[in-house]
Amino acid sequence: MSNTTLEVEQSCETSTPCAAMDLLIRPRDKDLGGFSVRRVLPTQERKMVGPWIFFDHMGPADFPAGEGVDVRPHPHVNLATVTYLFEGEMVHRDSVGSYQIIRPGDINLMVAGSGIAHSERETPETHNSEHRAHGLQLWLALPEADEETEPSFHHYSSDDIPGVDVDGVAVRVMMGSAFGVTSPVRTVAQTLYLEATLQAGQSLELPEVAERAVYVVSGSLNAQGTEIPEHSMAIFQAGPGITVTAAEDARIAVVGGEPLGHRYIEWNFVSSRRERIEQAKADWQAGRFPEIPDDHEEHIPLP
Repeated sequence: MSNTTLEVEQSCETSTPCAAMDLLIRPRDKDLGGFSVRRVLPTQERKMVGPWIFFDHMGPADFPAGEGVDVRPHPHVNLATVTYLFEGEMVHRDSVGSYQIIRPGDINLMVAGSGIAHSERETPETHNSEHRAHGLQLWLALPEADEETEPSFHHYSSDDIPGVDVDGVAVRVMMGSAFGVTSPVRTVAQTLYLEATLQAGQSLELPEVAERAVYVVSGSLNAQGTEIPEHSMAIFQAGPGITVTAAEDARIAVVGGEPLGHRYIEWNFVSSRRERIEQAKADWQAGRFPEIPDDHEEHIPLP
């Protein structure tokens, strides 16, 4: 999803509350006329967690008939986008010819690589009725060797995503491997993405990866005596034995993986090379990105 379209405020309140926790990020909500978006990553204090360089929590937002999410065509390079919905649906179109409706529980993985354009809209049936939008939009940086790979799109239905019971906690392994199961979602670096729902009092020990963070979609957690409130992200130090406990019923997302080194990020572009971003900006402005079939009459201009 285009961050320019959303014009999300990026400033966050941060703190370092305990020895095992590097940072606690509390993003500020931005009301976009009934559509609330929280920009969690990047922040001034923390740009990435493993390969993850962008983390937006959108909604929940209730729309009357005739209103809703309508993101015009926009470009990406040298990254991969991950879209996941808790509620609602979206239609993905892109310049490699993909057309895909994403529904709750599905994962859309779009590898921008050398350059792709896409749009995110709603079906007429959804747009013309009362509906709710709620989900996560995440970006992955690509390893330097894969930044200019051929663009591609991959859809995984909810039934494809493995679930596991961890001491009574329902966990879905969205990307990577954890708790003895491996997601079929494509990765090009060590990547972790989990969803878990905890009842009040339940605990979950986090998988051990080089870098990891927990975002509280709803409810609240405790870790090492520190509260992790709703709509906040706790970034933990490396090492085993990090356990979070639900102070109330909670839904959480866990992200992490191997660090990939410094990346530049500007508008919808991510790259290890600043000059590549300048090239992408010039290409979009000059109309050199490929068009999206059946959705090329309008676009988001370069800011």
